[in-house]
Amino acid sequence: MNISVNVDCTPQELRAFLGLPDVAPMQKSIMDEMERRMLESMEHLSPTAMMREWFTPSGTMQQGLMNLFQPGRMQAGGDDDESGE
Repeated sequence: MNISVNVDCTPQELRAFLGLPDVAPMQKSIMDEMERRMLESMEHLSPTAMMREWFTPSGTMQQGLMNLFQPGRMQAGGDDDESGE
């Protein structure tokens, strides 16, 4: 014996029928907050902001590059003070 039941209702109507809470306002507020945070963080990812961070004297990228090239410069004899001559 096969029994088929077709229910024609919207998802909101089915949630209300089953007694589930309406989470649409919560979802909307979470999505609005996520959008606000993403747009706020996009300022830090702009090309201008990245170049400013990389090439300012206080930039961590510039300091990292200086640390990277420092050993090679010393080996090439760029500093006469450390050669002892």
